[in-house]
Amino acid sequence: MSRGRVPFMDLKRAYDVEQACSMPNTFQDDDDDDNDDLWPLGEIDPKKLKFPCCIVWTPLPVVSWLAPFIGHVGLCREDGVILDFAGSNFITVDDFAFGPPARYLQLDRKQCCMPPNLGGHTCKYGYKHTEFGTAVTWDDALAASARSCEHRTYNLFTCNCHSFVANCLNRLCYGGSMEWKMVNVAVLILMKGKWVSASSVVRSFLPCAVVTCLGVLLVGWPFLIGLFSFSLLLVAWFIIATYCFKNIMC
Repeated sequence: MSRGRVPFMDLKRAYDVEQACSMPNTFQDDDDDDNDDLWPLGEIDPKKLKFPCCIVWTPLPVVSWLAPFIGHVGLCREDGVILDFAGSNFITVDDFAFGPPARYLQLDRKQCCMPPNLGGHTCKYGYKHTEFGTAVTWDDALAASARSCEHRTYNLFTCNCHSFVANCLNRLCYGGSMEWKMVNVAVLILMKGKWVSASSVVRSFLPCAVVTCLGVLLVGWPFLIGLFSFSLLLVAWFIIATYCFKNIMC
């Protein structure tokens, strides 16, 4: 063998080893590329009412004065515009009902299943997800859920703003789940939501505090018992109706 030359078989073995070592990096790069395909979101701007990919919450008149955990919710597009189910056959766009958001929770689009075709599911539901209705983008899911709510009658107790948000999260299979309902949407925003500002906290709880003080002064301690019973009945209704009487809930 002449000096400086390497046998062909040795070159092939070296090439195979190099390819095997480089494959994990290739797969990792592909995963990074998939994550980079998502459209970059803008900053959350409460002054302009822009909350990209957020669930937003605001207190309701009268109802929240008696039960401050009850409120109105909406879901935001990628550009931060708020959509909410505010009345029968009606979806409000960029005009959040009952005032500006008091709380918000930004959701992670990487936890969504947005398959381009039946074989592209990243969730465990597959055909069930396709049958319910899938989306290829976040905004596509909001648009589809908005169209479905345009043919629904609004009812505070059976088909409300939480139903719209739950429908959209199921369409996105957010967090790998298609079991989003009124109750867990409400718990999610109440437990993990961030306050927009200190004034939002005051706006949410001050009316309830005033009503409670006036009730105790005018009626006495039985008012607190009645207020507690009202809140307990509301919670019981939503839990029982959501999980035991599914046909009456939208």
